[in-house]
Amino acid sequence: MTAAAEHVTRVVGAAVLDSATEPTRVLAAQRSYPESLRGLWEFPGGKQEPGESARDALLRECREELHVELELLEEVRAPQPQGWPLAGSAVMRVFTAVPTHGADTGLSAGEDHLAVRWLPLADPAAVLSLPWIPADLPIVAALLELLRPRVTP
Repeated sequence: MTAAAEHVTRVVGAAVLDSATEPTRVLAAQRSYPESLRGLWEFPGGKQEPGESARDALLRECREELHVELELLEEVRAPQPQGWPLAGSAVMRVFTAVPTHGADTGLSAGEDHLAVRWLPLADPAAVLSLPWIPADLPIVAALLELLRPRVTP
């Protein structure tokens, strides 16, 4: 591993859907901190710990943040093998997921977020118009493109 690769912050995010086969909604979470990101929207998730797989980190983070168990589905393909570029030396991998006990069960904002909100996939303009963290916007667009064949208008 190169010195540069050792200093990369690895972040994981979940594009939580209401259905694996016929999704109609995706979950967005509104940041409570840091102050520079407060009020902006993101996919729930967090930092991957050393020695932890991306999938394990995401399941752990969503249990901690949303108090929900997820089934991870597919990765939203990033332009770089290590993930989507974020600020500084951070990269993020995003996976689609569904709650194991149904979309409307057990989801809460927790301490890391001000709110969580289901967004309608049939209205991509509404999804994109939310004030997302700027680095997340290309990921949101890629997710909408990935899901377009499965979403009924």
